[in-house]
Order: sequence, then structure tokens, then C-alpha cells
Amino acid sequence: EVQLVESGGDLVQVGGSLRLSCAASGFNFSVTPMSWVRQAPGKGLEWVSGINNRVGGAIYANSVKGRFTTSRDNAKNALYLQMDSLKIEDTAMYYCALGVIPPLGSPPRGQGTRVTVSS
Repeated sequence: EVQLVESGGDLVQVGGSLRLSCAASGFNFSVTPMSWVRQAPGKGLEWVSGINNRVGGAIYANSVKGRFTTSRDNAKNALYLQMDSLKIEDTAMYYCALGVIPPLGSPPRGQGTRVTVSS
């Protein structure tokens, strides 16, 4: 069974940084492209970033490009999202997902991790 467990969310001030983690199990993580999506309060799911199955090769939404960095550790079955220069509009529940650009019509598999950016 595919399991994705996100962690690392917190309350942070504008301009601050956070590092999110996603622990994956139940599938062959090392050959699976992965991504991060988010859902702001009252809004739908938004794709944030995707990364192929090799180290490197990440792509980003324009809204986070230059501020967020996605990485992975295939030995640990872990996906990461380093978020710098956080903005109010980054406030959301963050989820990891299978695929570089996953379909956004289905609920995320994991419970997500909450990021709140305050002024």
C-alpha cells in the first residue's frame, strides 16, 4: 500500500524558511517521479514542484521558482521541499504526491503538513 507521510510544517514569519519532508513507503520510490502540491485555505489543489526519479531535475511553478528547492534521497525513500523567502500566499497544506505533475482532481494520499506564514 502506498503511504506518504508529510512533516515539517510550522508557523513562520514572512521571509523565513522551512524544510518539509515526505516519507514514502509501499512502492519503489527510487524509480518514481514525485511532486509537491499544496492547498491554500478555501482554494483547490495547486501544483508546486516535481522531480524525476534521479537526483536533480526538479521543475517548479512560477509562484515558487527561485524560492523553493525540491530534492530527494532515494536511499531513505524521502522527498524534501526547502522553502525560503516565504510569503503570506505560501500559507497552505502541503502534500507530496506520485508523479512529476500529478492530477489534481483527486484528494492527496497523505495527511499533509500545514505551513502558515504570518506578517
